[in-house]
Amino acid sequence: MSLQQCIEIALKNNITIRQGQLQVENNALQLRQARLNQYPTANFSGSQAFNSGRNVDPFTNQAVQQNITSSNYQLGTSVTVFNGFALKNQIKQNDLALQASQQELKATQNNTSITVAQNYLNVLTGQEQYAIAQRQAEVTQAQLDRTQRLVTAGTLPEANLYDLRAQLAQNQVDIVNAQNTLELAKVALQQAMNVPIQNIEVEPINVPNPSTAPYMESVQQIYETASSFLPDVQGADLRVRSAAFGVEAAKGGLYPSLSINGNLSTVYSSAARQRFISNGQKVTVPTSYFIPLPDGTQFQVLTQTPDGSYSSFNYFEQLQNNLNESVSLFLRVPIFGNFQARNRITTARIQQQNAELNSQNIRLQLRQQIETAYTNMRAGANRYLATQAQVTSLERAFQAAESRFNAGALNATEYNIAKTNLDRARASLVQAKYDYVFRTKILDFFQNKPLTFE
Repeated sequence: MSLQQCIEIALKNNITIRQGQLQVENNALQLRQARLNQYPTANFSGSQAFNSGRNVDPFTNQAVQQNITSSNYQLGTSVTVFNGFALKNQIKQNDLALQASQQELKATQNNTSITVAQNYLNVLTGQEQYAIAQRQAEVTQAQLDRTQRLVTAGTLPEANLYDLRAQLAQNQVDIVNAQNTLELAKVALQQAMNVPIQNIEVEPINVPNPSTAPYMESVQQIYETASSFLPDVQGADLRVRSAAFGVEAAKGGLYPSLSINGNLSTVYSSAARQRFISNGQKVTVPTSYFIPLPDGTQFQVLTQTPDGSYSSFNYFEQLQNNLNESVSLFLRVPIFGNFQARNRITTARIQQQNAELNSQNIRLQLRQQIETAYTNMRAGANRYLATQAQVTSLERAFQAAESRFNAGALNATEYNIAKTNLDRARASLVQAKYDYVFRTKILDFFQNKPLTFE
C-alpha cells in the first residue's frame, strides 16, 4: 500500500470526518430553510361536524332544533414583508456557518492525513531498522564462520568462538525486537486508517538524506503563512462573522413586523339544504295581522309574495355559494415581551464573544504548534548531524578493529564491542533521519506545501 492509498482509506473510514460531513449537510439544510423562510406560507384546514338537539346553524347563525351536519374549509396564506431584517441576517449567519463547517472538515482531514503519514514513516523506519538488524546478524555469522575455520586450523583460540556466538545470539534478539517494533508500527498505521488488523506491506519511499542546511523561514514567517490559509483559522474566523450576523438577527425582534395575509373559506350546513326559485309571478296570502273596523269586525291583512318552488342545494353548490375571500395587512409592534428579545440579543452577543475567544485560542495553539515543531526540527537536525558523524567515526573504528581481529591482534570481546556500537549508531541514524524529515515536512505543511517525502 502506498502512502496516498493509506491516506485515502483513512479519510474514508475516519468517524470524525464522517461526523464533520454530516455537520456540513445539516448546515446546508439550515441555510436552505433560512432562504425558504422568505417565501409565502400556505395552509389548508377542513372540519366536519355533527350536532344534535338545539344548535346554532353555522350557515345562518340561527338557533334551530334539529340535527345538523356541517363542513368548514379554509385556505390561508401569509408572507412576511418586514421583520427587522431578521430573515436576511439569518441567511447570512447560516451561510457563514456552512462555510465554517466546511473549513473545519478540511482541518480534520488534514490532521488525519498527518497522523497517517507519521505512522507510515514509523513503518518505514521499522523496516529499515529490521533490515539493519538482519544485516548485522549476517555479518556476525560470516565472522563466526571465518573464526571457526581459523580455530580449526589452530590459528585462533577457541575462546573467540564463544564471544562471537554470544554476539550472534544478541543479534537474533535485536532482530526479534526490530520485528516487534515493525509490527506495532503497522498496527498503529492500520488503526489510524480505521481498518481491521491484517498483514500488510507498505510501499517503500525513497526518502533522500535530508539537507543539513538551516531551515529558510523563521517561526514568524511560518505562522503568518499558516494563519492565512489553514482551514482551522479560516473556520474560526467564519464562526466569528456568523455569530455577528446572529446578533443582528436577534435585534430584529425589537422592530415591528409587517405581513400580508390572504384567506379563502367556505361552509356547508345540512340546515340550509333548500333554496326558493321564483317563477316570476306573485300570489296573495293572508298574514297573521288583523285591523279592527268601526263596526267591531276585523280585517285580515293580506300580502303578496313571489310565487315559485323550493329546490335542494347539493353539497358543492353550497360550497361554491358560500365562498369568502379576504386580504389583510398584519402589523405587530413589540411593546413589552418580558425582555425575551433583549435576552436573545444578549445571548447572541455572548456566543459572538465566545467565537472570538475560540478564534484567538486557535491562533495561539497554531503559534505554539509551530514553535514546538520548529524547535523539534532544529533538535532533530542536530541529532541527525551528530548521529551521522558518530556513524562515520564508528565505521572507521570498526574497520580498524576488524582488521586487527582478523590479524589476531584484537580479542573477540573488543571486536564485539566495536561492532555493537556501530550497529546501534546505524539504527539511531535511521530513526534520526526519518524523525528529522517528518519534522521538516510538518513545517512545510504549515506553509501550504504538499505532504510528500520524495
